[in-house]
Amino acid sequence: MNKTAQPQPETREFQAEVKKILDIVINSLYTEREIFLRELISNSADALERFRHQNLTTKDVTDPDLSLEITVTVDKDNHVLTVTDTGIGMDRGELEANLGTIAHSGTRTFLSQLAEGTKDVNLIGQFGVGFYAAFMVASKVTVQSRSFRPDDPGHIWESDGSGTFTITPAQNARRGTTITLKLKEDAKEFADPERIKRIVKQYSSFVPFPIAVDGEAVNTVQALWTKSKNEITAEEYTEFYKYVANAFDEPLLKLHFDTDAPLAIKALLFVPRENFEHFGLGRMEPGVNLYCQRVLIEQRSKTILPEWLRFLKGVIDSEDLPLNISRQALQDSSLVRKINSVVSKRFLKHLEETAKNDAEAYETFWTTFGGFLKEGVVSDFTHRESLGKLLRFESSRTESGKLISLAEYVGRMAEGQKDIYYIHGPNREAIEAGPYTEAFRKRDLEIIYTMEPIDDFVMGHLQEFDGKKLVSADRADLELPDAKDAKEQDTPREDDLTTEAATDLAAWMKQVLGESVKEVKESKRLEDSPAMIVNPDAHVTSSMERIMRAAGSTQGTIPASPKTLEINPRHALIKGLAGLRQKDETFARTVAEQIFDNAMIQAGLLIESRNMVERTYRILERTVTQG
Repeated sequence: MNKTAQPQPETREFQAEVKKILDIVINSLYTEREIFLRELISNSADALERFRHQNLTTKDVTDPDLSLEITVTVDKDNHVLTVTDTGIGMDRGELEANLGTIAHSGTRTFLSQLAEGTKDVNLIGQFGVGFYAAFMVASKVTVQSRSFRPDDPGHIWESDGSGTFTITPAQNARRGTTITLKLKEDAKEFADPERIKRIVKQYSSFVPFPIAVDGEAVNTVQALWTKSKNEITAEEYTEFYKYVANAFDEPLLKLHFDTDAPLAIKALLFVPRENFEHFGLGRMEPGVNLYCQRVLIEQRSKTILPEWLRFLKGVIDSEDLPLNISRQALQDSSLVRKINSVVSKRFLKHLEETAKNDAEAYETFWTTFGGFLKEGVVSDFTHRESLGKLLRFESSRTESGKLISLAEYVGRMAEGQKDIYYIHGPNREAIEAGPYTEAFRKRDLEIIYTMEPIDDFVMGHLQEFDGKKLVSADRADLELPDAKDAKEQDTPREDDLTTEAATDLAAWMKQVLGESVKEVKESKRLEDSPAMIVNPDAHVTSSMERIMRAAGSTQGTIPASPKTLEINPRHALIKGLAGLRQKDETFARTVAEQIFDNAMIQAGLLIESRNMVERTYRILERTVTQG
């Protein structure tokens, strides 16, 4: 009785350079071993896509009724993992050529490119280095493949990665490719079906073909960013947002766009409803994932968007991405910057359109996430001008809680007004009770109220808007229209200090206050308050100094800078001080020091209060004992 002869394997030896590459792939190229499964599934998806394209022009194919799908099976007892696709498949020559992408005469060139850090190494969808990532976890890899061509019988490629591989004709193979991994002892975790499902969901959820792990469909969420907006319902957007953001509510805003120039980019971004940094839960991690042709490249990417947009959730996909050989790091940082710039500009434009068309929605956004845009003004010169259009503040002409834009302020500036004025304070009531708004009220000039610690830094970095300089009201060199231009004009009273008397009193107060002040002078803008602190340095406002002091307080690196004290010679307290100086100079010194400290408090700059409290008691004691 004759027996059919079994086909004998043909053994080939890897070149020396291939061994080097295998060593790189297995031991140092990938930082996470689980990447191997992403690479195998990506290759399978590419094989399916190639078959679908081929089938449009060639109807005579092997197994035409096979569904286009990827299946992953796990043999937990024997520590075997299998990945199967019904794609285009490979004949014997293609098996050797494709799996040997690094195993032919081009190997030296490939290694040279790798050593030189070339920017042209892009192996997405190729059997090659990505395929060899399987050897990170497998002691033996078997590939059975049959081409779509009807005359191809199919073949088996097998290797332990040590130095040789074999190719053998296959029996009863169907179209497509099956990769079987015999897992290493230290890689048995990948024989756990739940572990495999998690990896597939993390990296390959949006592969455009069904993926099943042990019969269970895994990639059930559609890659919505690849579809036309007209094809997507509001419910689908919400479900996708919940998936990518791990959220339970609806998004506040969404932006879905695609562009071909200057880069091919598809993006679907969401603004959540809550800002968890408000709750003291620490700094948010970036929430946008970077994909290339639906394959996850970088989860929660720290580079694809500026840090001040870290509150965004969603997906950016660019088929133009040149990747390094492991797909884990982008090679072309200039391209990353281009994507960053394109997407950032589109999102800022979207916010501007929202502010124009749905003011209520934008105000909700601003209340929740406005601090991030302010951070962008301070840290991102590229987008500073666009961000300036999105800023919102209260002002002297708004009701409490009502916000305006800088454009609205400019649109109603007084005739001849050259600057945009602002003043900082802890709240609206404190600002309006302070001395800095008096001159503006008298002249009917609008002044913006900045009430967050970062606001003065925002104004300082923005510097101007629509050609108008941003000027803090506590600047010593502030220039306002003459009082005669105001609606009301005060008539000097007989008991007001003369210019000579006011100058003399200011010089005496400077001598009393010493190095605490740079200068004491008569004020041209105070109306109802006796005195106020102004900043000689036009670039550092009182609130800026307050923050810098707090930041440097533990090291003692931020000393108090000398201030200018402006006094109001028309105020009863200042006139009384001039007379008290002649009668009781010692007590007058105490009052002068108290006036200075009160002005420092109104400027938010008094730090050490013990001396002031003791002095206040002395003044009160004098008052009650002498009537």
